[in-house]
Amino acid sequence: MKNFLTQKEIKQFQKDGAIFIKGKFDLEWIEKLKIGIEKDIKNPSLRYKSHTKKNNFPAYLEDYWTWDLVPEFTDFVFNSPYPEMASELMSADKINLVMDNWFLREAESKSATPFHHDISYFDIEGTMCVLWLPLQPLKINEGIAWVRGSHLWNKRFLRVFFKDGHVVEGKECTINGIKYENPPDILGNKDKYEFLQWDFEIGDCVIFDIKTLHGVLSSSIPKRTLSRYTLRVAKEDAKISYVGDRTNFTYTKEMKNAGYKDGDALGGKMFPQLWPKAN
Repeated sequence: MKNFLTQKEIKQFQKDGAIFIKGKFDLEWIEKLKIGIEKDIKNPSLRYKSHTKKNNFPAYLEDYWTWDLVPEFTDFVFNSPYPEMASELMSADKINLVMDNWFLREAESKSATPFHHDISYFDIEGTMCVLWLPLQPLKINEGIAWVRGSHLWNKRFLRVFFKDGHVVEGKECTINGIKYENPPDILGNKDKYEFLQWDFEIGDCVIFDIKTLHGVLSSSIPKRTLSRYTLRVAKEDAKISYVGDRTNFTYTKEMKNAGYKDGDALGGKMFPQLWPKAN
């Protein structure tokens, strides 16, 4: 077993909820993911969408759950170093896929990522982390900011739509014993929070806890098209936990159609084991 991360990095991840990792993905992986996005745009899944309302251009594009549709994504999901890196960060005996997706923000697009945490978008409870891998070099104001320590707040926030306007979905409620609150106004109270941001060169990434709040902090408009690939994985304690009636959310509907029930461990076709690799 190769050690990708230091004990200092692991402790920093546990404390801050996000860590910057230098140069773990070589150029071949980055180019492969770019090709995958190009293929996906030409032949998108049913989940492909633009989050940009006005005239739909320049757009902020996304597709998700495409790892089994695009060979380049399949290769990355199963063969990149990320699953083993995640196992080190989460002290996991086993790593399963949760979901992959990509985002592409066209040059001059005013659309941006709202502050949110990923846990609220999934019918899964347990220990999970997320890879955020930019496919171009980034300056600090061109990327995402993470709210340091927010994974430790013991709070769950309602989902925020990525489409322009960033409407919060639903009302405050308690589901399966978990209270869902309106997300805090991060942008209106920047002085109250400590943010994690970095410059990126090719191959650099961030891995963050699925409960860590993150979003676009800067109001700058990109002068060039920017893309990133994200990958969510879980350790062996993760279980299916349906969050209310969300059958219009394709991912939830497909989980139910595939026979996944409350309390089921991750596995099977939708959540394959990534590490250790099967013989």
